[in-house]
Amino acid sequence: MEVHIENLMDKITNFIQKEARSETVIGEAFTLGEYHCIPVIRVGMGFGTGAGEGDDPKKGHGEGGAGGAGVGIEPIGFLVAKGEEISFVSTKTNRGIAAAFEKVPDLLEKYLEKRATPVEA
Repeated sequence: MEVHIENLMDKITNFIQKEARSETVIGEAFTLGEYHCIPVIRVGMGFGTGAGEGDDPKKGHGEGGAGGAGVGIEPIGFLVAKGEEISFVSTKTNRGIAAAFEKVPDLLEKYLEKRATPVEA
């Protein structure tokens, strides 16, 4: 029995390279006003191959082989650039103290903007 594992693995790997990209899951990079956004994904994969042969007194000689792969793709967020500033925006919602800490820079920026604005009398 001739098993072409290398050929099989090449075909599986080529398929994964073609399909396991952010463009196939959540789209291409895009611009929203002055923000440039790049989708980010998490990819997990597994491979398996097997082959065998045997003889049975009633059924004769048999042989076979198979291969497969599994891919899990999950959108996890976006890299967002504005000027020279780059940040990561998660697609998952944060709760509790983590969510509060993420909002601190925005709140501080708004506070400083208000403070710098002259008060009209």
